[in-house]
Amino acid sequence: MFEILREEQLLSGVMLGLFALSLFFRGLLGALYQNMIREADNMSVTENKFLKQCKLKFSNCFQLNKGVANIPVFVDKLLCKLAVGPFSFETVDHLSGQLMLLSVVSAGVCICKGIMGGRMLGEILPFYIISFLELYLYFSLSALIDIRGKRHVLKVELVDYLENHLSARIHVTKEDLHMLQRDTQQSDATPVKTVEHRGMDMDLEKEELEALLEEVLGLYSGNYT
Repeated sequence: MFEILREEQLLSGVMLGLFALSLFFRGLLGALYQNMIREADNMSVTENKFLKQCKLKFSNCFQLNKGVANIPVFVDKLLCKLAVGPFSFETVDHLSGQLMLLSVVSAGVCICKGIMGGRMLGEILPFYIISFLELYLYFSLSALIDIRGKRHVLKVELVDYLENHLSARIHVTKEDLHMLQRDTQQSDATPVKTVEHRGMDMDLEKEELEALLEEVLGLYSGNYT
């Protein structure tokens, strides 16, 4: 019954290849989202490039605008910029679905070619079976990977960190910076007497004492004359 697969190796290979690529892209997205969710649990020491950029952009926006009015929208905009190479995550997600559809279309082409070649239903039945198995595996794995759910979990983690942790720490860090700058300015404004300055001060005191002594002697001599 499966002899037709050997006879139609090119179309069969295209059909199975498209199906494999479809699953690969979906699994890749699931792995990337899962890694970011795991890293988001400890955002303070994360090495994930996207999460580090997220913290940096939020800090800059917070300081420039004196706060972020709508943090969920801010996170949504960042998530929309997630990409695998030149393709965004949304594009890869849609590409996975399109490859699955092309795989089914390839199976339909094989069926049509078999019918036009006068083959019986039993001979072209493997293409029907493979198509149904591909669709079942695709939707089962899609539900198991759950791209939409992982994206939602990542968004919740980021919103929670930015709103309940990083926002408060930015205020504290800014106040500490101002206090440090103020202490530095005060210490700079306080005159520090060097050895040379202290020597000059002693000379001035000596001259003042001599002038005072001369004035006192002058008063006494005036009284006795």
